[in-house]
Amino acid sequence: MRLHEIPTPGYVIDLERLEHNCKVLAQVMERTGCKILLAQKAYSAFATYPLIRKYLCGTTASGLFEARLGKEEFGRENHIFSPAYKEEQFQEIVDICDHIVFNSVSQLKKYRGQCQGTSIGLRINPECSTQGDHAIYDPCTPGSRFGVLREQLQPEDLKGVDGLHFHTLCEQNADDLATTLAAVEEKFGDLMHGMKWINFGGGHHITRSDYDIALLEKCICHVRDTYHVQVYLEPGEAVALNAGYLVTEVLDFVENHGITTAILDTSAACHMPDVLEMPYRPPLRDGGMPDEKAYTYRLSSYTCLAGDIIGDFSFDKRLAIGDRLIFEDMAIYSMVKNNTFNGIGLPSIYQRRSDGECELIKSFGYEDFKERLS
Repeated sequence: MRLHEIPTPGYVIDLERLEHNCKVLAQVMERTGCKILLAQKAYSAFATYPLIRKYLCGTTASGLFEARLGKEEFGRENHIFSPAYKEEQFQEIVDICDHIVFNSVSQLKKYRGQCQGTSIGLRINPECSTQGDHAIYDPCTPGSRFGVLREQLQPEDLKGVDGLHFHTLCEQNADDLATTLAAVEEKFGDLMHGMKWINFGGGHHITRSDYDIALLEKCICHVRDTYHVQVYLEPGEAVALNAGYLVTEVLDFVENHGITTAILDTSAACHMPDVLEMPYRPPLRDGGMPDEKAYTYRLSSYTCLAGDIIGDFSFDKRLAIGDRLIFEDMAIYSMVKNNTFNGIGLPSIYQRRSDGECELIKSFGYEDFKERLS
């Protein structure tokens, strides 16, 4: 079926765009010798892993279940970072992961002896904030729980450690990486000599049209050649950026104090949580900013949450009940974070081929709602 024919609400993964992104990342690896991993916290639609596996070196996880998914479905390098590990899970993590990154010296000392045959890393905090408006995603704020400060780290603490990891970016360009890297070298450069690898973390919007790939590659090559290490990057968004849609239908309209709200069969709270958490305004196909076009509507959902509002958008024509709307850039941080609040069903997942045909990957029903509860 075609995009306008799928039952709503539905996520659609654009395979052509997904492969385009992977090719861009593969070219960076080819030119610099770095290794790029898929950060599954942003995108873990494993039906598409065979495609991504053709280009990327592996996956990175934030917990045991993601690590298992990477091992079972991707089958290449399998990395993990967590602010802390649970004792009852750690041996399984060792068994399935190639690289384990610790968040503190205390966790490193506690588990170092169990990591035979596994490459050990330590996350560092360069205390260099570049986030701007995304404070919720800034791991370098004072009081942050992420990474070891230089003043807390002694060379002897790094016994058995193969690599250092820093992750400070969110949807950012290479200029912020260069700024961060300067801070990393200033504080930790003496410790980077003798390491086997350095991981630049995620948040690099490499596949965005205005991204400065040349500067990224300069940063990678500088670290590679100065410290004689393997450089890793682990973007999530860059892999599936602009590679997904959320198709929804207009159910009704409500008038209140001059505002016309269109009630949709999708939800920001349930199906695109970043809209409320960041906050984030999702791109809408054929939709403009408020009053940019002839007819402006507030787009909302059929949950009972008063603040479940996607945003105000304008259109060339009046909307009608039954009209379909397509939100774009919905592959990342949507499927992995969605929920069934209010008993709202999860959208089905489709993949769209280059010929425009959409194939159903997964559908959800009442049992998916019921069985996650007691």
